Amino acid sequence: MLTKQVGPNSWRRNLAVLWFGTFMAGIGFSEVMPFLSLYVDSLGHFTHNELSLYSGLAFAASYLVTAIASPLWGKLADRTGRKLMLVRASAGMAIVFILMGLVTNVWQLIGLRLLQGVFSGYISNANALIATQVPKRKSGQALGTLVTGNVSGALLGPLLGGTLASFFSYRVTFFITGALFVGVFLVTTLMVHEDFKPVAKSKMLNTRGVIGELANSKLVLGMFVTTMIIQAANNSIVPILALYVRQIMNNSPATTFYSGIVAAVPGIATLAAAPMLGRLGDRIGADRVLLVGFLLAIVVYVPMAFVTNVWQLIGLRFLIGVANASMLPAVQSILAKNTPPHVTGRVFSWNQSFQAMGNVAGPMIGSVVSTSFDYAGVFISTAVLVVINLTLVFNNTRGMRRARKQRIE
Repeated sequence: MLTKQVGPNSWRRNLAVLWFGTFMAGIGFSEVMPFLSLYVDSLGHFTHNELSLYSGLAFAASYLVTAIASPLWGKLADRTGRKLMLVRASAGMAIVFILMGLVTNVWQLIGLRLLQGVFSGYISNANALIATQVPKRKSGQALGTLVTGNVSGALLGPLLGGTLASFFSYRVTFFITGALFVGVFLVTTLMVHEDFKPVAKSKMLNTRGVIGELANSKLVLGMFVTTMIIQAANNSIVPILALYVRQIMNNSPATTFYSGIVAAVPGIATLAAAPMLGRLGDRIGADRVLLVGFLLAIVVYVPMAFVTNVWQLIGLRFLIGVANASMLPAVQSILAKNTPPHVTGRVFSWNQSFQAMGNVAGPMIGSVVSTSFDYAGVFISTAVLVVINLTLVFNNTRGMRRARKQRIE
């Protein structure tokens, strides 16, 4: 059966609702991060090495499963609709987080983090739904606005989580996070509308068929790799950021405070710049905005390795936030403009899988480089990753530049 009929401008209402949903999802995912390893420590008597291992497993588990599960959910989304997948993801996350507050040992927690990856897909399906409804000429602006929901939620999440854990307890914070997802489930169920006709399972395209539907499959596949490298670059410095701040501040007692500022500043810049850069991409081409973002990131990452005080680092991190605002929204805009509506769910879910792989690979790269060299070396290696990405994107978007030139002529 069809979902409720919606008008030509219904994407604006859905964008507002899904912005709230991704904002709450961003909070929910990030607010447990500051104390997850401490929660692991409270579940048993572990040696230092055991605590490091179990904490690492708890952090990585959801991303690993997300990379595997996303394509399966994307295929189902193209058959049943994106709203159903949004409802499924928010309901599943509500249940999982509430159960995390009830665990009695670390393996139960790791198991639930694995299950959290199974119930992934809220943000990718929100992107897919908006991408199929918004006029192509406004996709950059719409997707740029949507990404600020998740970014701002992720920005506030650690602060909220740390505050809640301080006033209540780790377990109560998990219950509160579960309640947030119950709210997302209700808002999504009641207020998101999609005009979607279910597709019979026998008529669903296989992977090769989906790729065959893409007018420029090389460009789309290239964007997947670009997404992975963007996430790997952004997350490669996560393991060492606070340690780097402590080093340049000479073990100052204020290290923790300034580490929070250094971590949060890129999100603030992205929140402010993403909608504006999305509109710019709609006017001049998302590929141009993406390439300029890479150039800015390269210019900024290299001097990060040589800062002499924390304020220099904060300023450079702000510029990285501006670069980030030009990256993932531009990639999503390119995907939206080069993907037929009936396979959008599959394509965006594949993109989420590559994003999850980048989330796993980035911290591993940062840890290996910082061990083999030093903290400054991580920023240099990250700049090298961005150079590789710039080269790939420049080659993959030749067709876009050629088509734009022909339209002008």
